[in-house]
Amino acid sequence: MNDRLFIFDTTLRDGEQVPGCQLNTIEKIQVAKQLEALGVDVIEAGFPISSPGDFNSVIEISKAVTWPTICALTRAVQKDIDVAVEALQYAKHKRIHTGIGTSDSHIKYKFNSNREEIIQRAVAAVKYAKRFVDDVEFYAEDAGRTDNEYLARVIDAVVKAGATVCNIPDTTGYCLPQEFGQKIKYLMEHVDGLSDGRAILSTHCHNDLGMATANTIAGILNGARQAEVTINGIGERAGNTSLEEVAMILKCHKGIAIDTNINTQKIYPTSRLVSSLMNMPVQPNKAIVGRNAFAHSSGIHQDGVLKNVQTYEIIDPKDVGIDDNSIVLTARSGRAALKHRLSVLGVDMDGEALDKTYQAFLRLADQKKEINDDDILMLAGADRTAAHAIQLDYLQVTTGMGVKSVACIGLDITGEKFEASASGNGPVDAAIKALKCIIRRQMTLKEFTIQAISKGSDDVGKVHMQVEYDGHVYYGFGANTDIVTASVEAYIDCINKFKK
Repeated sequence: MNDRLFIFDTTLRDGEQVPGCQLNTIEKIQVAKQLEALGVDVIEAGFPISSPGDFNSVIEISKAVTWPTICALTRAVQKDIDVAVEALQYAKHKRIHTGIGTSDSHIKYKFNSNREEIIQRAVAAVKYAKRFVDDVEFYAEDAGRTDNEYLARVIDAVVKAGATVCNIPDTTGYCLPQEFGQKIKYLMEHVDGLSDGRAILSTHCHNDLGMATANTIAGILNGARQAEVTINGIGERAGNTSLEEVAMILKCHKGIAIDTNINTQKIYPTSRLVSSLMNMPVQPNKAIVGRNAFAHSSGIHQDGVLKNVQTYEIIDPKDVGIDDNSIVLTARSGRAALKHRLSVLGVDMDGEALDKTYQAFLRLADQKKEINDDDILMLAGADRTAAHAIQLDYLQVTTGMGVKSVACIGLDITGEKFEASASGNGPVDAAIKALKCIIRRQMTLKEFTIQAISKGSDDVGKVHMQVEYDGHVYYGFGANTDIVTASVEAYIDCINKFKK
């Protein structure tokens, strides 16, 4: 019988810490339901004390999902734990995730403390959390740079205090796979509560040096039985371990004999949903879910694949939910087909919302030959801008070789109409200058990224922008078959987020 690895998804907590990737509560519930369908064992729903939004999200996600454990993050502080307990009140299965830094760097510079006091604080936090829930996870922040002997003392103490899971984070992504694997092995050999099954070890690896997945697998091979991961590997800085990579490594390598509960055919639609809602493009060469993951361009590779697909593909695309025959819709497709495809992608839509999305779908289908999954998710999320105070009424641009680009723009600002025109160095520059003639604020464009969803000249272009205003950086997103319009919409999206 194979061993069981528990999958702990922190897309909605660690993943959402990426600048510009914040979700509202409705969107978080949508992702949580998709994670449940994917087969995730534990959903880290937020850090309740950090903001009212996080607190409310943990409450609503607890109500929305049935069987996964809902986890709330805290520091080793009683107030944090009290707030987490309140946020988890509706969860069918609840866990408090508390902890403290254990590396000498954290102990000295972050806490101005000493090793013995840190152990005392860790034990006190676990014991306090245990008064409210049976399932308590302890994290030893910066465990990757904590010496193994002291780390074993900390883990032994918190297991005796009642911790059921002990998280060993490589917080800075510093460890080498062999080093991290040996750390897990050392703990398995030196902490009695791990060998007798009172608690399990968990990995939480960051990708700063590109080794998050390798370190996670090394940890699993040496005894860890929970992996903390995110969809598409999103997360702070260079990101976290990718759920899809861990799941498919274990599925492909039968000799490892460790199973997960992941329904791998849900991986691709889950990836697309998270990418769309968080406006976080998936790099084309991303393992498992990148659009080039199953593409073959070299003649030698193409010849081999045509003769036998296993010559260059170790994964059947259908195993991760990629089915080229089922992801293309056209203007002839009806509401039922659109609703079905939305459902496959994790979006349940009925009534007026479906009608609005279908009308937008038909308009886009008139402009494009084919509508793919990313187009559909973009349309499904279009209503997120409907309540914005500033909206684009119209945009007209004159441009060409040898002539000055000129843009005329119309805005609706809380029901009042404004118009302006300007010339610029190209159509996007002219359009943004016209926009600034109406929105007279000192704002600076910091980053401007264009992404085509697929490959056609009639494709929807996605634009991501960063605009600095009053010392803050705001992130905006726009999507349109006209890239100039998408750029203006992204800029307006930033302005609508400005702090009053």
